[in-house]
Amino acid sequence: MAQEIERKFLVVSEDYKSQAYACSHIRQGYIATRPGRTVRIRMRDEKAYLTIKGPAGKDGLSRYEFETEIPTDDARELLLLCEPGIIDKHRYLVKSPDGLHTWEVDDFHGDNEGLVVAEIELRTETEAFGKPAFVGKEVTGDRRYYNGHLRANPYKIWKEQQQ
Repeated sequence: MAQEIERKFLVVSEDYKSQAYACSHIRQGYIATRPGRTVRIRMRDEKAYLTIKGPAGKDGLSRYEFETEIPTDDARELLLLCEPGIIDKHRYLVKSPDGLHTWEVDDFHGDNEGLVVAEIELRTETEAFGKPAFVGKEVTGDRRYYNGHLRANPYKIWKEQQQ
């Protein structure tokens, strides 16, 4: 079983843009979003993926993840079946200061405009990692920042209450 272990942080500056070695455009929709499981369709530039995620642990650090590439024509059709609210973002890839990890920085658009979140995937929940200066407050486990939640409860609705 594939286990995804990641930590999520808010971004405090645009320095990630000058440090990025790659950038891609992502559009994704959700066929199903229920507590403990999601089924997602993602188009990333010219490729498409079907992803199934299981429940996260209490701390939000790890959960089951299955992902497979699918034909882009199928993805376009499946996006039409998704629940309302498509996530639209640009993802920047930045090497960590220690050179051992890659930060994925998502700059959201549309109803989530203004939200920028950085994630790092780890091999274990206790693995050490280097944080670039643009990384701020940790929001791992805060469901407001899950893409499936942002679909139904976009940032524009609650950004004033962000702590």
